[in-house]
Amino acid sequence: MLKKLLLAVFIYSFILAGCSTTGEKTDGASVEDRGSDSSATSDSANTTGLPGVGTFKGDPLDNPASPLATRVIYFDYDSSEITPEFQEVILAHGQYLAEHQATSITLTGHTDERGSREYNIGLGEQRAQSVRRMLLFQGAADRQVEVVSYGEEKPVAEGHDESSYSQNRRVEIVYKR
Repeated sequence: MLKKLLLAVFIYSFILAGCSTTGEKTDGASVEDRGSDSSATSDSANTTGLPGVGTFKGDPLDNPASPLATRVIYFDYDSSEITPEFQEVILAHGQYLAEHQATSITLTGHTDERGSREYNIGLGEQRAQSVRRMLLFQGAADRQVEVVSYGEEKPVAEGHDESSYSQNRRVEIVYKR
């Protein structure tokens, strides 16, 4: 019986060692190259399970190499559908919230200036609710996620062209600390 237990522990350890980060390049920069300031790396293991977090020392929300560093989700014109490029980001935030039950966020929905005020408030709400649903699916609790829609009232870009409009069609993830 003891031999079987020791064998199982050895096999489990071997499997875990095979899953460790090797520092190989995945996006043009090695894992060690990301977050090169001395406060961003340590010998501690990634305990969050979040992709891109690596061996960052401190709160994963502060790691610039993590998908958690992205706090703005952009949307196509007249749409509340989450595009594939932002799904990993939302999944990471959902997992983080599931692992940190005392943490809460506000999702602020925004639109560009086109459309009536009422329509834009509704569209901002739909966008924030789309992000909220995905976060809850990942394990975030309902009490952790508040939704607010500002519609067109708080633009980040003041221009009247597509470049400005695309920056204003967004949901911002605001952590309450």
